[in-house]
Amino acid sequence: MSQSTASQSTMMEEIARVVDYQQGWATVEVELKSACNHCASSENCGTSTIAKAFSVKTQRFSLPADKPCREGDLLKVGLPESVIIKAAALVYLLPLLGLFVFATFGHLFAAGLDLSTNAFAMIFGAIGAVIAWFIGKHLASKIEMDASPVIIAYLGQEVGVIRAHQA
Repeated sequence: MSQSTASQSTMMEEIARVVDYQQGWATVEVELKSACNHCASSENCGTSTIAKAFSVKTQRFSLPADKPCREGDLLKVGLPESVIIKAAALVYLLPLLGLFVFATFGHLFAAGLDLSTNAFAMIFGAIGAVIAWFIGKHLASKIEMDASPVIIAYLGQEVGVIRAHQA
């Protein structure tokens, strides 16, 4: 496997539309898609119906471009998978760790004071999970800000369909 193929295989790829280009920097817009609404059951799924009800969100950012771009050009952009995995681990696993550590501390604290250990474990666990979630979210956003998307391919202008009217 060549080096360029190997580097692309570890990238999360998305199609972005150029909205502005100035002095080697392309400002692009990417539609953020829901994971829902992409399976064979989406026509009969209540969750899919709810996902369709919310408007499509877009994210806009600038990245360096080797070639000049025009407004409306499509680019394939990539972000290393490791960035997404690290951010997801921080946001999902850190709160679990906070829950268990604080619940254990609450249990031991209550046992030392001869109080209800279950109640203290639940309260401290919830507090620990919330604190750890905020910390994880903050750290994940720092990781994502430090990771810059790169242009993998220049795809050119989107091809539209022109319909001929019969006279």
